[in-house]
Amino acid sequence: MVIDFFTDRDPFANPASEIFDLNERGKFQLFISGVSINNIYYIVRKYLDHKRAILIIEELTAMIQIAGTTRIEIVQALKNNFKDFEDSIQYSTALTIEGIEAILTRNVKDYSKAEIAVFTPGNYLKSRES
Repeated sequence: MVIDFFTDRDPFANPASEIFDLNERGKFQLFISGVSINNIYYIVRKYLDHKRAILIIEELTAMIQIAGTTRIEIVQALKNNFKDFEDSIQYSTALTIEGIEAILTRNVKDYSKAEIAVFTPGNYLKSRES
């Protein structure tokens, strides 16, 4: 979702933009695990260049909260039995955030074992309408 927003990837940019807009208007607070920052930089740099990727990371860190990823979350991620380790880290980090409502990702299938609601950005927006 973050990469879709900052790289304006169609058709995913519009729902991502709506999510970030709701965050900016204080309707909810977005979080990301600290370990994701380097992955976002790496992928965004492929679309853009180093200088613009750094500017995007600066903008991102001003817009959302960054949740710490410590040894505890990594050890838990190893035990989650997720197919994708990065998603497992995201999930373990999300479990430490009090009051978390959902994980927003386009990769919902990798969170089949999650005990937290998992939505695509578009489906999350639809769920808020009902």
